[in-house]
Amino acid sequence: MKRMVVTGSSGFVGSHLTRGLAERGDEVIALDVAAPRKPFESERVRTMQGDLRDLDTLKRAVEGADTVFHVASRVQTRGHGADEVFAINVGGTRKLIEACKAANVPRFVYVSSASVVYDGKDIERGDERLPYPSHFHAPYAETKAIAEKEVLEENAKGALATCSIRPHVVFGPGDMRFFPAILARAKTGRLKAYVGDASKLSDFTYIDNLVHGLMLAADKLEVKGPLGGQAYFVTNGEPVPFWDFIGRVLDGLGYARPKFRVPYPIAYGAAAVRETIDALTGATPTEDRFSRFTIRYLTTHHYFDHGKATRDFGYAKQVSIDEGIARTLATLKN
Repeated sequence: MKRMVVTGSSGFVGSHLTRGLAERGDEVIALDVAAPRKPFESERVRTMQGDLRDLDTLKRAVEGADTVFHVASRVQTRGHGADEVFAINVGGTRKLIEACKAANVPRFVYVSSASVVYDGKDIERGDERLPYPSHFHAPYAETKAIAEKEVLEENAKGALATCSIRPHVVFGPGDMRFFPAILARAKTGRLKAYVGDASKLSDFTYIDNLVHGLMLAADKLEVKGPLGGQAYFVTNGEPVPFWDFIGRVLDGLGYARPKFRVPYPIAYGAAAVRETIDALTGATPTEDRFSRFTIRYLTTHHYFDHGKATRDFGYAKQVSIDEGIARTLATLKN
């Protein structure tokens, strides 16, 4: 039995990863800023409450761990009010690395995002040779990139083996952000229009495939091995038009697909005005409206090649897009 630590264990990815590790026989320390709760009943899971900015708590959490999976992060695509995003996503990651080194933890797997290489332009079959952009369009992408870079650089120091996994648009049963936001709009009749070019392709990652990739990577991670200090895209590898993907979900739940097209300049301008008003009024940043970053994302190709993950640790999708949508719909209907 190995001891694994999962940060952000109450979230969508964290809870599925916690379950996957426990079901294969690992002991899991499930760390989250929220009040302790087990995502499922298992004697192998021990919950802890703690903030990534609290070094003492992190040191207690990672003591005796074989691997730390750093899943927790703050998602925010709006530009104003980003100080807390930096404090959590960058500062928290630095403290977690410090805690791992103090406790002699051998492996650190960082859950990153494909958005760390997004520069506002089309990405078609992008691979790990893509550089970080010179300008980021959202605090989330920028902070994830900064943290990822520092995590990967840590491997070269020799004490902590590190790698980074970059999924894209993770979906599946238990999703707390992506589908709920779409369905909330559909239920209230606010999803009547789509933005930009409906033919633009996007990658998606079914949650079981991401968990499978994370565990495979951790099992083969060594400082001097091929994974040490490396980043990997992990997706379904089945790019489809973003709005067609959404439409299939809406069809399955009996909601109408958006019929009208909003041109990019109008949608982007409206998002810019909304963000400016929020910044001037000091409104708390939320993700319930499309931001400028979101508008850009919806109007460009963004799909990736996971060939490097396949070569280095044998990643292959376990669940197709079709099956993933079917499983998600079954859960949503219930």
